[in-house]
Amino acid sequence: MVARANYHVRYPAKVQLVAAQNPCRCGLGGPGRGHCGKAPRCQQGYQSRVSGPLLDRIDLTVDVPPVTAADLALPPPAEGTAEVAARVAAAREVQSSRAAKVGGGVASLNARAEGEWLETIAALDPPARALLTRAAEAGGLSARGWSRTLRLARTIADLEGAGAVRRVHIAEALIYRRIAPVAESFGETRASAYSL
Repeated sequence: MVARANYHVRYPAKVQLVAAQNPCRCGLGGPGRGHCGKAPRCQQGYQSRVSGPLLDRIDLTVDVPPVTAADLALPPPAEGTAEVAARVAAAREVQSSRAAKVGGGVASLNARAEGEWLETIAALDPPARALLTRAAEAGGLSARGWSRTLRLARTIADLEGAGAVRRVHIAEALIYRRIAPVAESFGETRASAYSL
């Protein structure tokens, strides 16, 4: 939406944003690395340049530590790119089939699901709902974050081939959400904040 003094214009858009950011200005900092001489203040200042409302609109955040010599010596992963692609295609087919059974113009993919349709496909069991509620009450989730966490948990369950969204799926979705303020993330993990 483009807002001007006298009017607003809404343009249709489907955007997939993929972004990367160094842990700090020099690129050497981050938890457990110790290379940055100004840690953790340098990381906090640098990462706080990305606003909370923008982070709230990002479904997945993944911290990627630098590759070590020990990492390079590891054998290749058991699941390669082709296997992952097949799993993703199968999950998308499950989502499309689920929407086709209902009809009525509901979103065919989890990423577009909202409102009652999202609540229906998520169908949280009591432990999963309790964990999500605890995360929201702890101040880590906005209303937008709640919906995005549901979508992400449903997708994780689909990738696993699970019928229902369980507590473990909500826990993993919460880990991928950037919910803790940067200042807290260096002393406490997001998972421990919700007693995962």
